[in-house]
Amino acid sequence: MAGNPFFTSSDLPYELPPFADIREEHYLPAFERGMAEQLAEVDAIAGSSEAPTFDNTIAALERSGRILDRTATVFFSVAASNTTDGIMEIEKEISPQLTRHGDAIRLNRALWARIKQVSTEDPEEAWLLEKYREDFIRAGADLSEPDQDRLRQLNEELSKLSTEFAQTLLKASTESALVVSDPKELDGFDQAKIESLLKDGKYVLPLLNFTAQPGLAQLTDRDVRRRLYELSVGRAPGNFGLAARMAALRAERAALLGFPSHAAYVVADQTAKTVEAVEEMLGQLVAPAVRNARKEAEALSEQAGFEIEPWDWSYYSEKVRQARYDFDAAEMRPYFELDRVYRDGIFFAAGKLYGLTFTERPDLGGYHPDVTVYEVFEEDGGRLGLFVLDPYARETKRGGAWMNNLVDQSFLLGQLPVVVNNLNVTKPAAGPTLLTYDEVNTAFHEFGHALHGLFSQVRFPRVAGTRVPRDFVEYPSQVNEMWVTWPEVLANYARHHETGEPMPAELVEKLQAAEKFNQGFKTVEYLAATLLDWAWHKLVPGETVADPEAFESAALEAAQIALPQVGPRYRTNYFAHIFSGGYSAGYYSYIWSEVLDAESVEWFKENGGLTRANGDHFRRELLSRGGSLDPLTAFRNFRGREASIQPLLVRRGLD
Repeated sequence: MAGNPFFTSSDLPYELPPFADIREEHYLPAFERGMAEQLAEVDAIAGSSEAPTFDNTIAALERSGRILDRTATVFFSVAASNTTDGIMEIEKEISPQLTRHGDAIRLNRALWARIKQVSTEDPEEAWLLEKYREDFIRAGADLSEPDQDRLRQLNEELSKLSTEFAQTLLKASTESALVVSDPKELDGFDQAKIESLLKDGKYVLPLLNFTAQPGLAQLTDRDVRRRLYELSVGRAPGNFGLAARMAALRAERAALLGFPSHAAYVVADQTAKTVEAVEEMLGQLVAPAVRNARKEAEALSEQAGFEIEPWDWSYYSEKVRQARYDFDAAEMRPYFELDRVYRDGIFFAAGKLYGLTFTERPDLGGYHPDVTVYEVFEEDGGRLGLFVLDPYARETKRGGAWMNNLVDQSFLLGQLPVVVNNLNVTKPAAGPTLLTYDEVNTAFHEFGHALHGLFSQVRFPRVAGTRVPRDFVEYPSQVNEMWVTWPEVLANYARHHETGEPMPAELVEKLQAAEKFNQGFKTVEYLAATLLDWAWHKLVPGETVADPEAFESAALEAAQIALPQVGPRYRTNYFAHIFSGGYSAGYYSYIWSEVLDAESVEWFKENGGLTRANGDHFRRELLSRGGSLDPLTAFRNFRGREASIQPLLVRRGLD
């Protein structure tokens, strides 16, 4: 293993990992060496005879673990985006080891004693020092030896269960796919879509992450829609038990650490700070959202001529939009060609706002042939970083869309950022990749995360880019969605893939008129998932759930969000965000962040929209700061005042 590519820094531009040289057999030796090396570094810091200073303690910790960081970053990126049976076996083996490794550092009493003695006058150092102290306390550094031993056991078991949940769900998304023999059953899809689903003589429609599968809006055969919906909500049934076990363990861990529930433990480290603050915000939304959804259900049932079921909602929602607003979302698709959306939409808006340019680097490869690497430049030609795009769905890729870093920006380590955007767009059998409006919106959203990572200007990797509280991280990405239909941007990218003609103005006007319709559904399905997350993570220590499906139903009823025609966006069995994705007791963060987002969109509109001055202000005060200062202070520095919920209520038609 002398030639293990993880043992030294990559010599590719921006330290892009050398994917062409990485093989599965490299991972375990690199993990083992990386953990051993970092523990030796930590022991040297903790056992130093020098008086504790910021540089010899906190900065030294920031410099430690370079091999481990490189290995883990690449491994978990590949595990999410292009996994194999071998990768999944390594993940099962290494996840609990990494948990033990993290505990060995944060529960090191000599190290903790040094950290408590460090002081500094530098504001950025002081903020990072406070973050380290919070991290160690929340990790159990002050607990007794017996309690620390139990904490280690809990952390390790939770790590194993989380990996099992994610891997079970990945397999279920393929195993529970809708399979039909007769293409007539797929009536409603265009021919290119149908051809893309053909596999070994049958047509296979894999499941995406959420409950309301996109096909439900198009498939004309009601029985096929029912089958697709039931496959969606019934997938990975074994995950119910895993989820219940994880929720009980998290409650016990929270109690060990001095919190009444896992929810209280999580929000204490977020911008919300308290359970009460989150519940107050959610409480303002439930009643008007349910009221709107019920009105929408009446309209849909009237259109259908019968009482609709959950598998009918999306289909008849499109019918009502066509009838009321003469709007058919399918009419937009020919104008949304993937490459053009990025080149003339997303990159164009980033150029107008921030002066950025993007150059494709075919000489730089990714972990899969579908991956494209772009070099990003400042207006003056300065190098900013790399943007890596992985747009297509595949069986080896988990569902959803996300951003992650392959290299964190850091002045301390002399690193520029390398950021990845993953989507799950169906790859056509031939011809151009045409996106739905929702997929275009997702692409702009994820690129908002990418900008947050690319613009990072901080000294320390612990606070780089998107390393901010969960209930703040979605805010910059949601702001970037505003440019999807901004006239100057839309006119530049929304052109017919065959004729080059711009999207007709009346189609955009119809979209905007129809946008408020179905907001009741969208808000209810989101809030139902949020409150389900909340119910699981407000369990008190010792409370167990024998029947997770009954618990789920009772939780939605108790929250007054249970509508028979609107399922939660995620049910427990496929709620990867909270049981394998780091959002436990944090799914509320999307709408918490949307309060800030709606305020920010108002600011952009009030100040002239798509201008360099506006982009530079947003970048300077917020995007560049990462987690190097209090997030709400950064928001106030940008907006000039505290946020109000009113713009969000207006946006969602809930005012």
